[in-house]
Amino acid sequence: MRIRVIGTGVMGRGIAQWAATAGHIVELADARREAVGEAIDFVARLLDRAVVKGRMTESEAGEVRSRLVPLDVVSAPGDDVDLVIEAVREDLDTKAELFTSLEAVLPSTTIFATNTSSLPVTRIAATLADPSRLAGLHFFNPVPLMKIVEVVPGASTRPDIPGVLAELVRASGHRAVTVADTPGFLVNHAGRGLVTEAFALLEDSVAEPVVIDRIARDVLGLRMGPFELMDLTGLDVTAAVIDSIWTGFRHSDRLRPSFLTPNRVAAGLYGRKSGCGFYDHRPGAEDTPEAAVVATECPLWIAGSGPDADALRAALPAASDELTPEAVVLVPTWGTTVSAAIAAHGLPASRTFGADPLSLTARRRVLAVTPASDPDAVRAAVGALGAESVSVVRDTAGSVAQRLLASIVSVAASIAERSLATPEDIDLAVTAALGYPAGPLAWGDRVGAVRLLELQNRLHESTGDPRYRPTRWLRERAELGLPLTAPAYPLEKETP
Repeated sequence: MRIRVIGTGVMGRGIAQWAATAGHIVELADARREAVGEAIDFVARLLDRAVVKGRMTESEAGEVRSRLVPLDVVSAPGDDVDLVIEAVREDLDTKAELFTSLEAVLPSTTIFATNTSSLPVTRIAATLADPSRLAGLHFFNPVPLMKIVEVVPGASTRPDIPGVLAELVRASGHRAVTVADTPGFLVNHAGRGLVTEAFALLEDSVAEPVVIDRIARDVLGLRMGPFELMDLTGLDVTAAVIDSIWTGFRHSDRLRPSFLTPNRVAAGLYGRKSGCGFYDHRPGAEDTPEAAVVATECPLWIAGSGPDADALRAALPAASDELTPEAVVLVPTWGTTVSAAIAAHGLPASRTFGADPLSLTARRRVLAVTPASDPDAVRAAVGALGAESVSVVRDTAGSVAQRLLASIVSVAASIAERSLATPEDIDLAVTAALGYPAGPLAWGDRVGAVRLLELQNRLHESTGDPRYRPTRWLRERAELGLPLTAPAYPLEKETP
């Protein structure tokens, strides 16, 4: 295949390297002519590095370089060009003008693809005389390493084009998912579940960013906590994506932005690129140390009954069978608060704390405290939890890990519910692009649809916040005994 890549910045260079390495002839063009040579030199250096590391031979690297063809002008004629992939700046008018000029010089058989990450594919296509020839082909940075591509048909895209593009992606060593032309497409949309709920926890003063990040890593198994991730990508970028997707979905409560972001962005607290964000990234800055857990022996009693209480007793076999006046009391909370348990069961407020069931099998356990908690009792409870690390957080319905997980699964379920992508593609794209330990729907199945529904019903009832309202996708599967990964029933499309 002969592919023309237009725009030779970071994304364009990566796309060109990916396509040429897969055996395609790649024409490179850019409005700034010298940028084409710079891009080819950049790719050549990466190929040389691959040779040094033994990932390819010198001969193979030479063949890849030979398939990179520089163009002097963006809109050069080319009867043999099969596909154009644009990677120019994120501006609708710029992209529309580019494709209009290409439409005048390239045959009608040439497929047009936009690498836009935020603009509607349909609106770009609508500026063409033939909007059916254009689709989205959204790569992730760095392209050669991020082996997932979103194929995004617009409202007028020819039915055969998504399949052609998906097969090209797969044949060239990456994985393809077909997604609807909606705000954020699939990956950016699904990723809002983690960061918006992290901000909600911060708004509620449940814990500081570093503590939330530690719980996200050590309890949920994420590679990076949400605030670490936002410092890496830049809060200015993250905030813009959050606002764009929330606005695009007509102010969906589940995607609601935080009031905390505008001031932080205005202050330039972007993260790594500005030197300071949720963490201090300036030279010489040190990580926030975590206090060591000092093991203690104290009378311990576990309140409640059922699987969560039984699991907590199994994890802490030294717990007493009787509540004594000096005992520390632990209550397993699932979508509920410690304060509600204290009030409902008449437990001693100063010595009763919450334990998150999700943390019982993790290296970090989470202890929830209330305004009535006695500091000495808190220290005794931390030492009695028998964990390598313990995070102390303020009491909230569901605690930190539960709220983060519920939000991740809910946003993914809402994507499936709207048929914006298949359950299989949702899980594939999210694990490949975001590095979650499992796809969000498969992750939900590890917990169980019935148990997740219980969690979300309790979160919704406790807070009254519609962001926690269970999705129809979850409710149906819990009621029918189906996994969250079960697809919707396929309806036949009626022809007019």
